[in-house]
Amino acid sequence: MTCIRKCFFLYTLFLMFTFNAAADDIKSIGVPYVQNYPKSVYLSGNQNWSIAKDKKGVMYFGNAQGLLTYDGKYWQQYKMPNRQIVRSVATDDQGIIYTGGFGEFGYWSNKNRRLTYTSLINLIPKPGTLKDEIWKIYTSKDRVIFQSFSAIYIYDHKKISLVKGESAFLFLHQVGNRFYIETLGKGLSELLGNKLVPLKNSGAISPSEILSILPYKNGSLLIGTSKSGLFIYNGQSFTPFNTPANDFLKTYQLNNGTRVLNRYYAFGSILNGVIIIDDDGRIVQRINKSSGLQNNTVLSIYADDDQNLWTGLDNGIDRIEINSPLYFYFDKSGQFGTVYSSLIYKNNIYLGTNQGLFYSSWAKGNGNNAFGFQLIPGSQGQVWDLTEIDGQLLCGHNEGTYRVSGNTFERISTVKGGWTIKKLNSNPDFLIQGTYTGLVLYKKNAAGLWTFHHKIDGFWEPSRYVEQDEKGNIWVSHAYKGLYKITLSPDLKKANTVKAYTEKNGLPGDYNINIFTLENRLIFSSDQGFLSYDEISDRFSSYKTLNEKSGSFSTSNKIIAAGARKYWFINNGRMGLADLSIPGKIHIDSNRFSMLDGRMVQYYENISRISAGIYLISVDDGFVIYNAINEQNKSQKVNLPNVLIRKIEDVTDTYSTISETGNSGSEIEIPFSRNNIRISFALPYYRQAKIRFQYYLEGYSRQWSDWSPASQKDFTNLSRGSYVFKVRAKINEELVSQITAFEFTILPPFYASNFAFVIYFLLIIALLIASKRLYERRLEKDQQAITDKLQEEKQAFLSKEAEATEKQIIRIQTEKLQAELAGKNRELANSAMSLVYKNELLQKLSQEMLKLKDSSGKLLGEDQLRKIQKVIDEGMNDERDWNLFESSFNEAHESFFKKLKTNHPDLVPNDLKLCAYLHMNMSSKEMASLLNISLRGVEIRRYRLRKKLNVPHDKNLVEFLMVL
Repeated sequence: MTCIRKCFFLYTLFLMFTFNAAADDIKSIGVPYVQNYPKSVYLSGNQNWSIAKDKKGVMYFGNAQGLLTYDGKYWQQYKMPNRQIVRSVATDDQGIIYTGGFGEFGYWSNKNRRLTYTSLINLIPKPGTLKDEIWKIYTSKDRVIFQSFSAIYIYDHKKISLVKGESAFLFLHQVGNRFYIETLGKGLSELLGNKLVPLKNSGAISPSEILSILPYKNGSLLIGTSKSGLFIYNGQSFTPFNTPANDFLKTYQLNNGTRVLNRYYAFGSILNGVIIIDDDGRIVQRINKSSGLQNNTVLSIYADDDQNLWTGLDNGIDRIEINSPLYFYFDKSGQFGTVYSSLIYKNNIYLGTNQGLFYSSWAKGNGNNAFGFQLIPGSQGQVWDLTEIDGQLLCGHNEGTYRVSGNTFERISTVKGGWTIKKLNSNPDFLIQGTYTGLVLYKKNAAGLWTFHHKIDGFWEPSRYVEQDEKGNIWVSHAYKGLYKITLSPDLKKANTVKAYTEKNGLPGDYNINIFTLENRLIFSSDQGFLSYDEISDRFSSYKTLNEKSGSFSTSNKIIAAGARKYWFINNGRMGLADLSIPGKIHIDSNRFSMLDGRMVQYYENISRISAGIYLISVDDGFVIYNAINEQNKSQKVNLPNVLIRKIEDVTDTYSTISETGNSGSEIEIPFSRNNIRISFALPYYRQAKIRFQYYLEGYSRQWSDWSPASQKDFTNLSRGSYVFKVRAKINEELVSQITAFEFTILPPFYASNFAFVIYFLLIIALLIASKRLYERRLEKDQQAITDKLQEEKQAFLSKEAEATEKQIIRIQTEKLQAELAGKNRELANSAMSLVYKNELLQKLSQEMLKLKDSSGKLLGEDQLRKIQKVIDEGMNDERDWNLFESSFNEAHESFFKKLKTNHPDLVPNDLKLCAYLHMNMSSKEMASLLNISLRGVEIRRYRLRKKLNVPHDKNLVEFLMVL
C-alpha cells in the first residue's frame, strides 16, 4: 500500500511538472531570475517613472534625471530642456520616442546622427498652457495622446487638440485601441475621438482611484485600484474580483499593472514589490526586496514580447525573466547557512546545510511561493549528503548517518562523516557508504528499513567517492588522500587487497583524482582531463575521445547523473548539462547556467532530479529549480533581434562622437585626418545568455573575426575609401542573428580630394600655359643669348684683334718712345758730353792761358789773364747750357725734377743738377767738369745729397735716383 501511494505521488508530481512545462508558464516555486540595474550601473536618477521599448529593441526609461536608454550593453542619458523629470515615455513604429514631464512634452528623433529633442508645447492651442506633469503617453495609429491631471493633449498631423473633463483626471489607460480615463468624482470614461463618453454602469459599484486597466476574458476588463483591490467590468457593471491577491493588493497598495504571456497579470505595488496572478486570480509569484528586487516601491512596470518583465523602482531598475527555466530561492536572512545538499521527499523539501537539516512543505511552497524552513530537531551540525533509496531518505551527517521521515531524525549509524551512499552493484541488498574513516555497509532489516550492518575491516582511509566496477572491485577516491582499488572478501566484511595508485601507474598526480560512473563505465577525473583504466596493464591513460568532445569540461571535478544519457559536468564551480543521446557526440549546454557559476559549494555540488527535465540545484545560500522541458520548448521560438550599431566615435586624439545611430539614413563621411574610429554595437537581447559577437570590416580585412564578448572595435589609420562594417551576434553558442551593416567613407586627404584634383587640373593647365610661355621666353632668351654670344664672340674677337693691334701699336709706340728716349738720352748724353768737353776745353784753355807769353816772351799780365779767365768762367757757368740740358732732360725723364721737389723740397739747384747727372750715371770726373768743381767737391756733394734724400747706407745713391 505504501509503495502504491508513493508511485501515485511521484506520477502526480511528474504530470504536474510535465503539464506546466508544456506551454509558456510561470512557476510558483522560488522566483524567476531577477537582474538588478542599480543607479551605480546606469548612472542616472534613482526613480524610474515609466518604461517603453522601440521597434529595434532598445529600452527607454522615464528617469528622475531625464530620458534613459539601454540596449543590452550601454546606458545613455538625455536631458530634457529644463532638466525635468521624465514622468512618461512611449515609442511608435517609426522609431520616435515621446516623453513628458512638468510643463513639457515632445519627441526625440535622430537628427544629425544624434538623438535630438523637439518640443511640442508651442502647438498647444491658445490660450491653453501646460502647467502640470504629463503622466501618460500612448501612440495609436497616426496620433499620440499626452495626458496630465488637467487635460488630454492629442497630437495628430502636427496639430494638437485639447480634451478636458468636468474635473481633474487620474490616469489614462490603453486596452488594445481603446482608451479609458477616470475623472475624479465622475468615474470611468472612454476617449472616443476627442470626446469623453462615460462607461455604462448598471450596478451599484463604481471603483475609484483606478491605477490599472487590463484586458480580461471574453472582452471584459480587469481593473486595479489603489486600495480597493481588483474589479471585473463586463461592459455593463463592475464586480469585485475576490481572489487571494486582493488582500495583498489592498494592503500593499497597487500602483500599476501589465499583462504577461497572455494569461498572467503582474501588478506593481507601493509597499511590497510585484505580485503575479493567473487569470483565475491565484497568486503565482511574489517578488519583493527579500526575493531579489532592489526596492519594494514599483513606480512603473512593462512586459516586453521577449518574456521580460521590467520594473522601474523608486531606486533602480530590475528585469525579471518570466517563464525562466531557472527559479531561485535564496536565504536572504541567513537562516540556514551554506547549502550542501537538497532534495524533495514526500511533499517536503529538505536542505542539508552546515548548520543542520532544514525542511519545509513543498506543497505550501508550490502554492504561494512561501517556504517556512525549520530545523529538524537533533540534526544540528554539518550535513553532507541527502539520498533517497527505495523510498527512504538517508542523511549523511558529520555525526553519523540518519533516516529522515517528515521532521524526525533517526540515527542508523554512528560512523562519522557520511559522504556518499549507494547500492552495491554486485549485491543490491547492501548499501555501501564512504565515510571519514573508511567504508560502511547497510542492509534492510525485517521491517524493510536500511540499518547499519558492519564496517569493512582493512581499509580506514577517508572515502569521498565510492564506485564499483564490473568485476566487483571497490574504487575509492579522496581529493587529498589518493585513489584506491579494494577487493572485498566473499562475506564483504574485510578488504582482502588494497592498492593505492600514484603517478607510477600513469596518474598525472596523487591529488584531485575523483571517480564517477558514466554510461556504466568508470571515469576518473583529474586536473589534466579524464582518465580511463586498463586492467591488463594496470595503468591509467588519457581518455582522449571524451576529453576532446567535452572541451573545457574535460577537467571537471564532478559528474552527476541527470537522467537518460544526460549528466551534469561540474568544473570548479562552473556547470553544464551534457547530452550523450546522439552516439559519438557530446553536447554540453553551460551558457544558460552561467548565472550559477561559483554559487555551489565547491567539491560538494549537488543536483537532484525531481522528474523528467526538472532539477533541484543546491547553491550556497538556497536552491534553484531548473525546468529543462520548458527551456527546450522556448528555445525553439527565440527570434534574435538584429545587432545595433550604437555609437561611432573619433578616437584619433580626443574622443568625440560621430554618430549615435549608425548610418541613420545618411552617408557618413569621415575626414582623413580623423581616420581612427571606434564602433560600439549591442544586441538588444536582455534574457540571461552568453552573447558573443563577430565582425568584419569590408575593405579592411579579409575574413570574419573570432567570436568574442567584446562589443566595440577600434580601427586605426584607415586609408581612404568606402567601408562596410558587418556584425552579427550569437547567443548560447546556438542562435546566430542576421548581419547588421554599417557603411562609412574615409574621405581622401585634402591633397587627394576632388577639390584638390580640380585645383591640380587647373594648376596643370596653368603650368602648361606657363611652361609654354616660359619655353617661348626661354627660346627667345636662348636665341638672344646665342645672338649675344655671337656678338660677344665677335666683339671678343674684334676686341682681341683690336687689343693685339693696340698692343702692337703700343709696342711700336713703346719702341718708338724707347728709341726716341734712347735718342734723347743719346742727345742728352752728347749734350752733356759736349758740355763736359766744353768745360774741359775751357779748363785747358784756362791752364794754357797761364802759359801764354807776349811777344816779348813774358807771361801775360794778371789783368789780361783775369779778363780772359772771366770770359772762360762765364763760359763754364753759363746757365743757358744748363737750361738747355734741363729742358732736354725733362723731355727724356718726365716729372723727375717734380718728384724730387715734391718729396724733397729742401733741394737746391746744384743738388738738382747733381741728381740729374747721377741719374744719367755720369762719372765723378764728368760731374766735376760740369759742375766746375773738384773731384773732392763731387764726393762732398754726393755725401750731402745722400743725407738730404735719406738714402740708407746700404743702398747705392745712383740706383736710388735711377728708379725715380
